[in-house]
Amino acid sequence: MATQHKKIDEETLNNLLYLSRLSPDSTDMDTLKKQVDDIVGYFDILSKYDDSENPYDAYPKTQADKLREDVPEGGLEITDVKKVSKDFMDGYFQVPKVLGEGA
Repeated sequence: MATQHKKIDEETLNNLLYLSRLSPDSTDMDTLKKQVDDIVGYFDILSKYDDSENPYDAYPKTQADKLREDVPEGGLEITDVKKVSKDFMDGYFQVPKVLGEGA
C-alpha cells in the first residue's frame, strides 16, 4: 500500500509499544513501523467517505404518543381459573414435584 499520509514518528511508535506492553528488543521495529503506517493509511482512506448519514435512520422510529395508555385491566376471576384445571386448590395450582432424586 502506497502511503501518502503523515508517517509515525519514533516517539509515537515508542508510546504505542509502551501502551501495548511490547518491548523494542522483542519486536522488529522496521516491520512494526511499516504496519502502523499502513494502519494509519487505512484510516486516511476511511476518512474520505461521507459519514454524515445517521445510521439510526434505517430503523423504525417509535414515538411515545403512539403507544397505548398504561391502564390496568381486570384479570381472571377465581371461578374462571378453577375451570382451567381440576388441580386448583386454595388459590394455587397443584403441580408435580420437580425437585428430588431425579433432579
